[in-house]
Amino acid sequence: MASRPKATILDIAREAGVSKSTVSLVLQGSDLIRPETALKVRKAIEDVGYVYNRGAANLRKAHSNVIGMVINDLTNPFFAEMAVGMERVFQSAGIVPFIANTAENPVRQEEVLKSLMEQGVAGLIVSPARGTTPGAFRRIEMAGLPIVFTMRRLPESRIPVIAPDNHRGAWLATAHLIGKGHRRLAFFGGSSDLVVYHERLGGFREACEALGIAKRDTLVVEGETSRKGGIACLETALAMADPPTAALCFNDAVAFGVMLALRKRGLEPGADFAVVGFDDVIEAQHYMPTLTSVAVDSAGLGERAAHVMLRMIQSRTTRAEDHIGAVNLVVRDSCGPHRPAGMGDAA
Repeated sequence: MASRPKATILDIAREAGVSKSTVSLVLQGSDLIRPETALKVRKAIEDVGYVYNRGAANLRKAHSNVIGMVINDLTNPFFAEMAVGMERVFQSAGIVPFIANTAENPVRQEEVLKSLMEQGVAGLIVSPARGTTPGAFRRIEMAGLPIVFTMRRLPESRIPVIAPDNHRGAWLATAHLIGKGHRRLAFFGGSSDLVVYHERLGGFREACEALGIAKRDTLVVEGETSRKGGIACLETALAMADPPTAALCFNDAVAFGVMLALRKRGLEPGADFAVVGFDDVIEAQHYMPTLTSVAVDSAGLGERAAHVMLRMIQSRTTRAEDHIGAVNLVVRDSCGPHRPAGMGDAA
């Protein structure tokens, strides 16, 4: 018996009484089609026995030379440096990157992602905004579009992540402060709805416990991941009865805010209060005093994310291994000299 010929999109269109483009939009999960029309098309798909060839769809999409780079906060120099790393790789591969800033707004992020998908991008690199739900990227995954997360992962998500070893970086920074003689330490900035926050805070707490710092002598102050957040965190900490003498900051932006707030109080970063940042942005080596920070190679992480994306597109796959990048502590002047036992507190 001769095998039945494979059904095509044209067959579905005829069965449903719609255009080919309408069928294509329904297959892509587009919201542009009226629900009753989409229902009619889906019934026609079943009636004609059409099987959606995801691999072929990916291959067609791969003809696009545009990749979307969706960043949560381009005002943070770290993400700007990471984006430059991505762009460098894409430029050499003949890819046009489209960069969008979501300003930590998940609603704006959803609008950007929908627009990029409708434009037919070949793939997406995303640093998810705060408050992003685990299901926010499900439609993109179902459409078979390659997607990579940078810096931030979502709980229970299988999307590949390119990020530094946050736990180890925080451990190294905290151990450095303890080695300087500090016995009352703080962790400034970030919020508990971010996985990266728990990774960095976890490294801070484990180092304190391992190196003999009692839990009562540690302070955790959540806050915005910006200079403004750093200023607020320091004000909160110094209002305590027994304030800390040193802080590990969620990122360099928070650390810069802490140092500004110290100066406003007539205190000198390093000499009166030790500060360590995280990310080691370019500005860290030019700040006064120069900032001790956990180096994560921001541009290198961006380059890695771009290479992973190119491989996914070329292999027509949505799967890739996570990459956890190496970190190291760059010691500069913001921690000051060794702190003798019994030295007075910042106030």
